[in-house]
Amino acid sequence: MDLGIRDRTAVVTGGAGRIGSADCRLLAEEGANVVVLDVDADGAAEIAAEIDETAASGAAISLECDLTDRDDVADSMAEVRDAFGGVDILVNNAAMVDARSRIGDYDDGIWDRDIEINLTGTYNISTELFPRMCDRGWGRIVNMSSMAGWYGGFGQLSYSATKAAMIGVGRTMALEGAQSGVTSNVIAPNIVVGDWAEMTPDELRENVDEYFARIAEATPMRHLGTEEDVANMVTYLCSEQASYVTGQVIGVTGGIDLFSF
Repeated sequence: MDLGIRDRTAVVTGGAGRIGSADCRLLAEEGANVVVLDVDADGAAEIAAEIDETAASGAAISLECDLTDRDDVADSMAEVRDAFGGVDILVNNAAMVDARSRIGDYDDGIWDRDIEINLTGTYNISTELFPRMCDRGWGRIVNMSSMAGWYGGFGQLSYSATKAAMIGVGRTMALEGAQSGVTSNVIAPNIVVGDWAEMTPDELRENVDEYFARIAEATPMRHLGTEEDVANMVTYLCSEQASYVTGQVIGVTGGIDLFSF
C-alpha cells in the first residue's frame, strides 16, 4: 500500500535511539526524506548512512541538535529547509528515562533535566515547525508518550509527568491544526524489548531479564513488543490514510492496559 508520504520530509527527534531509528527507517522505506535529529551526532550519522545505502529509500541526513537550545533548534530547521524546502512530518521521540527513585528521594537535577529535554525540547521544535505546517496546509505530528504517561510509573516521577504532558501538547496541536490540514496524535507504548539486553551491564542483566519476564507475563499477548511495532503505528499516523485521525492517544501495548481478572 502506498502511504502517500513519498518525498515528504520527516524530522525525527531522538532519531539515533532505539525507537527513533526504527521510525526513521520505516518512514524512509515509504519514500519520505528523513532528518535523523539527535544530540548524538555519531549515532545520527550512522542511521542516516544506513538509510542512504537502501536504494528504495528516501534521502536521509543527520543533524546534531540540542533541543533545549532554541537557537540551535532554529538553526537546524533552517538547514532542513535549505535541504528539502520544508518539513511535513515531526515525530517527537527524544526523551530521557533513567530515574528510579521515590518522590521523597528524587533528584532535583533529574527532574529539571527531564522537564527541559522531554517537554521543553518538544515545545521548542514543535513551535518552530507547527506554524509552518499550518501555513503549508499539510502536516503530521506524532508525540511519543508512554504507559507511564497514562498510568504513572513507580520511581519515574519526572518521566511520567513529562510523558503525560506529551498528551496535552499533542491534543492541543490537534485542535489548533485541525482546520489547516495538520494532524497530531500521541502514541503510548508498552516497554519494547528491542536491544535492551545488549545495552544492560552484565551485572544487571539477570535482574533486567526477570523484570521483562514479569511485564511479559502481565501482558495479555504474553510477550513484549519491538521498536518496529511502534514505528508501524508512527508511519501509519503520518500517512495520507490517517488524514481523519487526530487528537488520539493510541496504545501500542499488547493489551497491558486492559483490565484483566
